[in-house]
Amino acid sequence: MMQNVHLAPEEDEDDLYSGYNDYNPTFDTEDLENDTVFQQAARTSHGRRPPVTAKIPGTATSRPIDTAFGDGVSRPMTAVQAAGYTKAAIRGSLFDPLGQARGPAPPLEMKNPDSSEEKIRQLEKKVNELVEESCIANSCGDLKLALEKAKEAGRKERVLVRQREQTATSESINLDLTYSVLFNLASQYAANEMYAEALNTYQVIVKNKMFNNGGRLKVNMGNIYLKQRNYSKAIKFYRMALDQIPSVHKDMRIKIMQNIGVAFIKTGQYMDAVSSFEHIMSLSPNLKAGFNLLVCYFAIGDSEQMKKAFQKLIAVPLEVDYDDKYVSPNDDPHTNLLLEAIKNDSLRQIERERKSMAEDYIMAAAKLIAPVTEPSFAAGYDWCVEAVKASHYVELANDLEINKATTFLRQRDFNQEKELAQATTYADLAVSSDRYNPAALTNKGNTVFANEDYEKAAEFYKEALRNDCSCTEALYNLGLTYKKLNRIDGALDCFLKLHAILGNSAQVLHQIAAIYEIMEDPNQAIEWLMQLISVVPSDPRALSKLGKLYDKEGDKSQAYHYYYESYRYFPSNIEVIEWLGAYCIDTQFCEKAIEYFERAALILVHNFVFLMCRPTQVKWQLMVASCYRRSGNYQKALEKYKVIHQKFPENVECLRFLVRLCTDMGLKEVHEYLTKLKKVEKLKEIREQRIKSGRDGSARNRREGSADGDAGGSKGERLSARLKALPGTSEPYQSSSSKAIDASYTDPLGPQAERPKTAARKRTEEDDFADEELGEDLLPE
Repeated sequence: MMQNVHLAPEEDEDDLYSGYNDYNPTFDTEDLENDTVFQQAARTSHGRRPPVTAKIPGTATSRPIDTAFGDGVSRPMTAVQAAGYTKAAIRGSLFDPLGQARGPAPPLEMKNPDSSEEKIRQLEKKVNELVEESCIANSCGDLKLALEKAKEAGRKERVLVRQREQTATSESINLDLTYSVLFNLASQYAANEMYAEALNTYQVIVKNKMFNNGGRLKVNMGNIYLKQRNYSKAIKFYRMALDQIPSVHKDMRIKIMQNIGVAFIKTGQYMDAVSSFEHIMSLSPNLKAGFNLLVCYFAIGDSEQMKKAFQKLIAVPLEVDYDDKYVSPNDDPHTNLLLEAIKNDSLRQIERERKSMAEDYIMAAAKLIAPVTEPSFAAGYDWCVEAVKASHYVELANDLEINKATTFLRQRDFNQEKELAQATTYADLAVSSDRYNPAALTNKGNTVFANEDYEKAAEFYKEALRNDCSCTEALYNLGLTYKKLNRIDGALDCFLKLHAILGNSAQVLHQIAAIYEIMEDPNQAIEWLMQLISVVPSDPRALSKLGKLYDKEGDKSQAYHYYYESYRYFPSNIEVIEWLGAYCIDTQFCEKAIEYFERAALILVHNFVFLMCRPTQVKWQLMVASCYRRSGNYQKALEKYKVIHQKFPENVECLRFLVRLCTDMGLKEVHEYLTKLKKVEKLKEIREQRIKSGRDGSARNRREGSADGDAGGSKGERLSARLKALPGTSEPYQSSSSKAIDASYTDPLGPQAERPKTAARKRTEEDDFADEELGEDLLPE
């Protein structure tokens, strides 16, 4: 098509078309068909030639195309009227493609605001605005406002439908608007936990056949039933929704099947749940389905299937890019700047979250199946570590190893991680590479300490302190070493220096209090323990130690206060329960003592059940019966003694009290229990004679075999016994931040308490791992 050209004024037209006039000064309209230049110029954009004549408006005649300008010169014209070539141009007017010369366009016709169509249009606009406001309020967390907006939108939408029906307009009802209003209303009901109203609203949508794909909302209804713990109905609606979703929507079907599997887990139907999750893992493996599958096999107890499920779990791809893409292949400043900009953007944060979620699933799965897939916990964890090493989550293998070690620490099973030979080798390498490194010297001292060569360990710790006087690990370990060597003053000096450096360190305060107790200075021990509980007020072991010291001092009321506080924080300490029960009996509160003794008996029963053996401790049950008898409740005491006799038919003390009670109460059963008592006493005498004769023979053999033994051995045994009797040597201490306090509570500072602290790395006192049931364990640098 020809380009639009602005025509020049009349006096300049000669110049504009001068080239053409020079070519054909005598323009002949009679011979246009033979004029090749004209024919070429007159062709349209489709290559067709228009007729050479045109009708003049208002006439019935036609004449050849003749565009005349003011000077009488003619030239060919196109038929594209939109370009501005109109008859006005013939009369010498300006180029006017927009028709501006004809005057302004007439104003638009104003809409009548009172018309029914305009009212319907405005009402529809208001409904849409209300739905949007409801959604925005929900996203901002204002659920009440969101529900109010949704209800108002529903009311106005019904008014809109009635107005459309009354006006009988040709426009049909806006089904999309109705659907969005109802769907938003149901969603807001569910968000506000108005489940019955939400279900009714969803039911309106589902039953209306005019709404396409409304049946998919049965998934939402299933979710509501799941929240209501109506799992059978949830499964029913999930399956109905699954039937209505075509197979092309693979992701949606997978998610619904996953919901079905979760609902089966909630109902305890693990085999049905396994079927759902196995199907998902075969079609589209994902971490959630893989973990749930493993949990189902764990609940069933199938160890082999647990291993297979774990392998399927770690075979799921991570679905995030690796960190290599954030490293510039060359040292290009522009590329580095770009990578720095995207290194912590929102997409990168999503990648981190997905990676963290995958690691959490795998770590949790390993912790779950490790104790049950192999004969021992260590073997099970080793299998998990090897499986992870062979997957693309290989970096998690080290984390699993660390988790394994910390699990042994929590279980107080230090021997599982004790590899002294290897530790000694690495410690020697560290010392040989840098003789003046305090951390290397401290760790070397730890290996010597573990081999019970305390004198040599003290030398390494002293050398570490000479190289770095601020090495608190070496100073702490030196104090422990002096305690082992019974150099109490030196140990006290070390811990007092540590207290001046570290301030309120719970471990240091405990050591100082223990040393003062060894030195038989209870007042100082109490003072330091008071400082300790000001730092860790919920430490049950420190509280019970205070109660014990006050009891020795004769202050029963203070002793009861601290023993009771210890019991409140850790109600499974048998020693504390025994003291509290005895105190209640002494103060004539037998009913209260019954509570303590029954708890002690319950704890022992649970422990024996855990160990899969029959309980043999009858002491606490007898104490309960004795409390009933002391309080005058003889009938209750008799019933308790009968229960004890059924469990322990050979217990002499129980039979004696049964005979006494039956005699006092005039019961005929006294003869039966008296006969049983005589038989049991006779059997007991026979057993004691056999044991005594066996002991005499053993003692005679020992005397004959050890006649040439040295006296040093007996002296060493006496010294060892005396050291063990010292209250600070093996007295346990529970750290305040212990995370697993239950009936299986064990002292963190038991026989393994006197272990030195390592110097692996520097850390502050606030480090979570620093106080996690370590007691006097190795303190990293």
